[in-house]
Amino acid sequence: MKKVLFVCIENSCRSQMAEGFARRYGQGVVEVGSAGSNPAEEVDKTAIKVMMEKAIDISGQVPKQIKPEDLEDYDVIVTMGCGVEAMCPVIPAEKKRDWDLEDPKGKSLETYRKIRDEIEKKVRELTRELA
Repeated sequence: MKKVLFVCIENSCRSQMAEGFARRYGQGVVEVGSAGSNPAEEVDKTAIKVMMEKAIDISGQVPKQIKPEDLEDYDVIVTMGCGVEAMCPVIPAEKKRDWDLEDPKGKSLETYRKIRDEIEKKVRELTRELA
């Protein structure tokens, strides 16, 4: 089973949504986690709301700090396109993928939904690839 880590700066929105989708679509295929270089206090409330529209509850997830030693434990490390590289440990190139996703924080509900749907598509592709 492959281990996948989703990373963004605050670990409150995009990476949390990706973790939620990966838990659903990657059961038995991947072990999943998420972390951030400067974690927020809590998961973004609008992210929780739009994930509930897909019947995925991420309200119990908690933003976590990425640690250099954690990176060795993962087979694939997905950054969300938020410039996290400038604020976190060096991610080995052979493990890293960048999804270059817009940050919906503070934007419209429609933007959250658009980003959520992009993340869902990418997570489904990733879990199929790793299966």
